[in-house]
Amino acid sequence: MSHGPTEVSAWVARFAGRIPAGGTVLDLAAGAGRHTRFLVGRGHPVVAVDRDVTGLADLQDNPAVTILAADLEQDRPWPLGDRRFAGVVVTNYLHRPLVPVLVAAVAPGGCLIYETFAVGNERFGKPSNPDFLLRPGELLEAVRGRLAVLAYENLQVDEPRPAMVQRIAAMAAA
Repeated sequence: MSHGPTEVSAWVARFAGRIPAGGTVLDLAAGAGRHTRFLVGRGHPVVAVDRDVTGLADLQDNPAVTILAADLEQDRPWPLGDRRFAGVVVTNYLHRPLVPVLVAAVAPGGCLIYETFAVGNERFGKPSNPDFLLRPGELLEAVRGRLAVLAYENLQVDEPRPAMVQRIAAMAAA
């Protein structure tokens, strides 16, 4: 079963150094664990959350990794309560009701690294449903007044395939 891309996102790699050393990271919609593996390799404990955790099976005995199977789009409470993380990493996933929860899950001094598809992606294929495409400025609005923006982009990329993406890296005050 395919679980998506295997290469670490250049955006995640670029800003991973802003996550406080040794701090626990939430990898939401972790898929096959490309970012979980990358972040563990940088010395971070990681909580990897996905609806389908079969792509993370080889990490189940790693003491630095906590795997949580959860369908986050169902009407149930956020499974991590009020837990805060030194880093919150999300790529190629959007469920709008979770965005404020994820922003709030960034611990003081922590970093949010978010990258997913944006309006305009429909011309390149899936996702094409507006429910899964960020509107211009949507991530900026999500962090306004809560996190300090390090970088933000809304643009067309060609790698790993042509797509419209929006991405943000933002820090919580220490």
